[in-house]
Amino acid sequence: MEANQANFLSFLEGKKQFVIPIYQRSYSWTIKQCEQLWNDIIYAGTDESIGGHFIGSIVYIKKGIYHVTSIPQLLVIDGQQRLTTLSLLLSALGNIIEDNNLDLNVTKEEIMDSYLINKYERDNLHYKVMLTKSDKETLIQILEDKELPGNYSKRITENYRYFDEKIRNSNIDLMTLYIGIRKLMIVDISLDSEKDNPQLIFESLNSTGLELSQADLIRNYVLMGLQPEQQESLYNDYWHPMEQSFGQKNYVAQFDRFMRDYLTVKTGNIPKMREVYESFKDYAKDDKLSSIQDAVRDIYQHSKYFVNMALEKEDNKELKQIFNDINSLKVDVAYPLLLELYADYANDVLNVNDFKSILHLIESYVFRRAICGIPTNSLNKTFATLAREVDKTNYLESFRLALYNKKTYRRFPSNDEFSQEFVVKDIYNLRLRNYILSKMENYNRKERVDVEEYTIEHIMPQNKNLSETWINELGDDWENIQEKYLHTIGNLTLTGYNSELSDKFFIQKRDMEGGFADSPIRLNRGLAKLEHWNEAEIKTRSHSLAELAMKIWEFPYVTNETLTNYTETECENTIEDNHSLKELSYLTGEINNLFEQLQKRILNLDASVTEEIKKHYIAYKTTTDFVDVTPQKSQLKLSLNIEFDEINDPQGICRDIRDINTWETGDVEILFKKPEQLDYMMYLIKQAFEKHVENISIE
Repeated sequence: MEANQANFLSFLEGKKQFVIPIYQRSYSWTIKQCEQLWNDIIYAGTDESIGGHFIGSIVYIKKGIYHVTSIPQLLVIDGQQRLTTLSLLLSALGNIIEDNNLDLNVTKEEIMDSYLINKYERDNLHYKVMLTKSDKETLIQILEDKELPGNYSKRITENYRYFDEKIRNSNIDLMTLYIGIRKLMIVDISLDSEKDNPQLIFESLNSTGLELSQADLIRNYVLMGLQPEQQESLYNDYWHPMEQSFGQKNYVAQFDRFMRDYLTVKTGNIPKMREVYESFKDYAKDDKLSSIQDAVRDIYQHSKYFVNMALEKEDNKELKQIFNDINSLKVDVAYPLLLELYADYANDVLNVNDFKSILHLIESYVFRRAICGIPTNSLNKTFATLAREVDKTNYLESFRLALYNKKTYRRFPSNDEFSQEFVVKDIYNLRLRNYILSKMENYNRKERVDVEEYTIEHIMPQNKNLSETWINELGDDWENIQEKYLHTIGNLTLTGYNSELSDKFFIQKRDMEGGFADSPIRLNRGLAKLEHWNEAEIKTRSHSLAELAMKIWEFPYVTNETLTNYTETECENTIEDNHSLKELSYLTGEINNLFEQLQKRILNLDASVTEEIKKHYIAYKTTTDFVDVTPQKSQLKLSLNIEFDEINDPQGICRDIRDINTWETGDVEILFKKPEQLDYMMYLIKQAFEKHVENISIE
């Protein structure tokens, strides 16, 4: 490695080309970064005391396989953003000098020949900076002052126009601008491909604060180690089409999300978003992978599934509508499961009708839980592992069964639980209110109604100063009735005449032009036949709509035969683990009293906590154990599932058992002997519980 301070413009002079390798990210600077660069240049140009202004380093590979043309081709590892942005600024400056026939110490031709092109070279070698496929043509057309390509780079175009407008409209003396550019300084860092490791340097640059996305790092890792021909082939056949399918604006965020879901499917573990790259490296090194090329092909294939679902580019209209509904619920954690389901559908393991039915069940599962207020912090683990519970030779039935058998915090709310909550829920103030009303209005309807074209109408008005007619209709308890039912499903409908209906009395709303009796909206059909709108009618309509909701968001129906077969199999498989507290010989007398006090406090931590009795101990868990309790002759031994270095133990009673083999789960052991220790025991147990909940929460 060689590093030297250099003047930026001098660095550009001479026959050379800066090649941005295909594994580098696309040009990504925004107007914000351009504005900062502009201000720095103007400041340097106007202050004579400033001899130079440092703008960072440019790191490139000096020798190697690319060094075989008539001019040196330097592979840029870091510095693409500055090279490209300053090329845009220089191009804009040159064009304005020429357009206005300005008499400066520099001409457009001199700017072009010295800093932007290799004058006597042809084709791609003609240009000093050669960007990647998605940006290259746009920059070339700008430099040549020609019409932009159809699929032009928005960032490059926006930034060029920014500089062009800034130069024309800011009243800055152009010589001052040029002097500022001439003062720019860099650190020129050249690498030797035979001695330096570009991959390690790339990662090191990222770790020191450059905002490279997980997508950038993964693309770099995949392509950098390959021969140029392989790079071109993989990039053109798979990586570039994948980038295009996500879209220029969505690529980084959506690709990072997709890769987390893909790795979850492939490894069974859910990486954190900022650790996707590290997880991918571990996956790529797996001996089970035949080659990195096969991995890229598989990623590309799964990305098409993801795009069809998440970006709703599915060709099948019915599937596309279901994906739209699922996306309305914003349940991104379901996508590892959805990816696996779509892969099976695409490979004819799952037929289209069963696929639709399973998707509807997923939607119903998420929606019912939202209405019933069940915490979502375990859904990522539930969806990540659900496919393992499915018999793919009997896909739909076994999927229903898997959901049917979810218990406690993972449960699929029953019809009774769902309908009870649905009729009293404040639907109007839910984020999902349009989704709910759209699903109910369009159920079994071929000609769909676009709910966004309508407004939500409160049949009983929101105005607290109700008219005398409304007060008489609702009765003496009208204030409580209004407060209780105002925003519930029974009092809500859709209309295109919201301002006309306003706070009018029910009969007026029913009979006026555009009113309930004159409405094409199905939700208004029942209202057209009513003579009154009071508590009884609201409750009646609420329960009627709840019946409809149970059909739309259905519970997983399982046949008695399937349930019987499953139960018999389950009993055969779990008989050895079927234990009771009576088998724990030391759980008697004072120790039993101590245990019962502790048991009550642990179970009251959260509704998600469950108790599982093992042969030698009792396990308390959410998704996995957070504390195990082992009765002993004169005490209860507690094992906490938390790292010993993380436990906060002011009394110093915790014991490190990381290197000790035990039946229980956990690295921390404490002994509970007296009732007066209970509060402190719970203080320690809560730390393990909260750590566990934190680890399974949705990002």
